[in-house]
This record gives sequence, C-alpha cells and structure tokens, in this order.
Amino acid sequence: MLLEYFQMIDRVEAVDLEKGMLKARSVVPAKSPVFEGHFPGMPLVPGVLLIETMAQASGMLVLAATDFAAMPFLMSVDGAKMRTFVEPEAVLDIEAFLEHDGSGFAVTKAKITSGGKKVCDAQLKLRTMPFSEVPLGEIVKKRAGEVGLMDAIAAQGVKG
Repeated sequence: MLLEYFQMIDRVEAVDLEKGMLKARSVVPAKSPVFEGHFPGMPLVPGVLLIETMAQASGMLVLAATDFAAMPFLMSVDGAKMRTFVEPEAVLDIEAFLEHDGSGFAVTKAKITSGGKKVCDAQLKLRTMPFSEVPLGEIVKKRAGEVGLMDAIAAQGVKG
C-alpha cells in the first residue's frame, strides 16, 4: 500500500466472476507522510483512505466483470461504517461484491477486515465510462497486472 500515491491494493487474492466477488489484500506501511498529520503520536489510517481502498477493490471487480470495457469512477458512498482504528502495519483483507452493473453504472458492497475484526463496510456506486472516452486503459491494465488481477481472472476459470 502506497498511501501518498493512492495505490491501496497490494494484491488481488481471488476473483469469482460467477459470484461477482473479489478478494484483495493490503498491508498498511509502517511509515507514511499521511501519518504525520493523522495523528502525530498516534498514527491512524484516515477513514477516507479506507473508503478509497474499498472503491479500488470494487473498481477492479467491475474491470474484471466487464472484461476491461470501461473505467469505473467512484460516485457515491452509502451507509459507510468505520468500526475500528487501523494502525500502521495492519494487514487488511478487502472484499467487494457486485450488486449491479449496467447503463453506465455499477453498485458494489465492500468490506475490510483485519485479523478477523470488522474494520469498515459500505455500498459504493461507480460510474463506468468506456475507455474510448477515458485515456486510462493502458495504465489501468498495467496496474491490474501488477497487483495480480489478471492472474486472479485467469485462475478463476481453473477449478482445483
């Protein structure tokens, strides 16, 4: 996780397109400029960055479900609940579930846990725009490869 660069997902662990589900993992860095102000002497991951983490997992799920046809952008967050503090070096398990995709929008439910404890959850609405209208396709595909989304997509077709 690189907080200052908004790269919140370290690794996509699994994706199940039939169930519309993605699992990812991130480790909060021990040090980050974010912690200098949030809070001095008691570093905590800001809630808005936890929401961004859920949004990125949801976006990767939408990318996988649509075969990279469109770029998902966070539009709204509903019912967000922060349930505990997240400190440096915490291991975060992120899950996103696709509830709707179509008409240029996607809706997901996402949650983060750490050490088996609930951290946060929310419903996220994303606007999807074709990559022909948004010049981010190659960047997004490169990042998806770096975090293992392409491997997870390939693996979901292999039954053990």
